[in-house]
Amino acid sequence: MLVILLLTLLAAFTMATFSVGSAQADEVGTEYDFTISGNVKFDGKPLDGVAVAVDGNSYKADTVTDADGKWSIGVPEKGTYKVTLDEETLPKGVIVAKGGNVINTEFGLTDRRSVNFFLGEGVRNTVSFFDQFVNRFFNGLNFGLLLALAAIGVSLIFGTTGLSNFAHAELITFGALMTLVFSVNLGLPIWLAILIAIALSGVFGYSLDAVLWKPLRRKGVAVIPLMIVSIGLSLALRYLYQYFFGGSTSQLPGAGMADLKFGPISLSPIDLASMGISIVVLLAVAYFLLRTRIGKATRAVSDNPSLASASGIDVDNVIRIVWVVGAALAGLSGVLWAYFRPGVSWDMGFQMLLLVFAAVTLGGLGTAFGALVGSLIVGLFVELSTLWLPSDMKIVGALVILILVLLFRPQGILGRKERIG
Repeated sequence: MLVILLLTLLAAFTMATFSVGSAQADEVGTEYDFTISGNVKFDGKPLDGVAVAVDGNSYKADTVTDADGKWSIGVPEKGTYKVTLDEETLPKGVIVAKGGNVINTEFGLTDRRSVNFFLGEGVRNTVSFFDQFVNRFFNGLNFGLLLALAAIGVSLIFGTTGLSNFAHAELITFGALMTLVFSVNLGLPIWLAILIAIALSGVFGYSLDAVLWKPLRRKGVAVIPLMIVSIGLSLALRYLYQYFFGGSTSQLPGAGMADLKFGPISLSPIDLASMGISIVVLLAVAYFLLRTRIGKATRAVSDNPSLASASGIDVDNVIRIVWVVGAALAGLSGVLWAYFRPGVSWDMGFQMLLLVFAAVTLGGLGTAFGALVGSLIVGLFVELSTLWLPSDMKIVGALVILILVLLFRPQGILGRKERIG
């Protein structure tokens, strides 16, 4: 714990910066001092109702052009922003002629920045539904695999202790933050920074169990109070991260690599590495649970702790190992999530916590393989649903699927009925 605290303090001195959350579309940042604006015209005539969005520095907002073709969005701070024009809102026969529909702009000495898109006549190139489906399928598979790393940890902890650990989100964030500290701030190679972050995540999990959860278990604290404690711990850690690391979003080395094209599939080298690492680690976890003595003991404790103890299994030792493994998997998941988003922020783990619990519940509470199946389903649905639903609704859609499955199979896909009630 002392090592972790020292590392966090070190990062605080180098990373504390100001940031704000995303603005609502109807606000368009009028409360801020810095402004990005522009005109959208074609043949000298203003275009009304063209959608423009600004994204950068942990801030998002969008607006539409007025009758004069003008648009304006306020932003909280100077920096680099991505300005996107929605080509679907252009009149028929009008396309973005130069520079594309996405422009990166950076503030200079003034508080205003002007961005203009060059329009012309033509036919917009559209991607077929099949190509979109295939591309988003692989993105969903990538997301599902990294989600599984976090979900398996939650499932193992629940199976052996009965605890629904809401602080697992902060274990996810911890892995990404430690990778950022060692790679960006201390200048270590990214592969070494990731390995150190995973190791520290395991130490963090061990420390939490030794200092907090084991004493509470020995005192016979019930499951509901333990869950409330985990919520409090989650809030405390989350805002501790914000205090030390600031509210901004930072990028890990290698983020933003150009995509590689495989027919309709567009994946970056980081995406390919993420999928490969996830598959290898998940296979290693499966081997651990099915073939090793500790893994078999873990499954025995998950099935019946009292019987496992009577059989000579050291239940406390098994639980301790589960916390280390679960935290290490969460740390790795956080690193991969930081590349997928992309970016490292103080609340990034909390952003995916609901999907983690959805995956665990969908697959079956307390079953590691159920968590894997549930994660793949959730990941695929979240990405594929954007073919029909607005992107803001994709998480809601995943939760609807969870509800429908539980209505017909309350124990989850791979769960057992005796676990319910």
